[in-house]
Amino acid sequence: MNHIKTCFSITLDSKFGALIIEGPVVYEKLKGYDFHAGLTAFRKPEEQFEAILEIAQLPEGRIILARDQETIVGYATFLFPDPMERWSEENMDNLLELGAIEVAPEYRNLSLSQKILEVSMMDDAMNDYIVITTEYYWHWDLKSTGLNVWQYRDLMEKTMSAGGLEWYATDDEEIASHPANCLMARIGSRIDLESIQKFDRLRFKYKYRY
Repeated sequence: MNHIKTCFSITLDSKFGALIIEGPVVYEKLKGYDFHAGLTAFRKPEEQFEAILEIAQLPEGRIILARDQETIVGYATFLFPDPMERWSEENMDNLLELGAIEVAPEYRNLSLSQKILEVSMMDDAMNDYIVITTEYYWHWDLKSTGLNVWQYRDLMEKTMSAGGLEWYATDDEEIASHPANCLMARIGSRIDLESIQKFDRLRFKYKYRY
């Protein structure tokens, strides 16, 4: 699989001025930016920035970000699934996981998440991949948004649809543990039948066990 990364960007006019959404951003450029202190959804900001820098150095790693001048205020990560997860069991070199997407609280309600996903799919190379995301309600920021589980699920589906991701059925135990959890995916236009069949086996692990 060719992991050449061509950076794309758009500008969004906002109450903060012009925001740049760009990516995939290479490590050398990424390390020169600041990381917003409000990006705390997964771990402390400095730790999350280190994790993002590590992803940017992976051959397949793709970081799409939104920035206010030189400060990162939102981002999404794409990389191969964790080797401990079921999604890596077919050893597919054309399956990427949307590992994280986050926007700093004060920059929300600007459609930045949707714009980040739109930019991530501007690269024609993404048509060589199946892109997945696993959504679990316990990761959702229900408290600060004031949304209930189903309202947030609807928000997530609309956000992911901006990147062409759609709902897919699966027998994954964690996803099946709550009806709001879901698997979403985008199957690139150049994905072959064999890869789709592998993806089906990953989605329905127990169906294809025997």
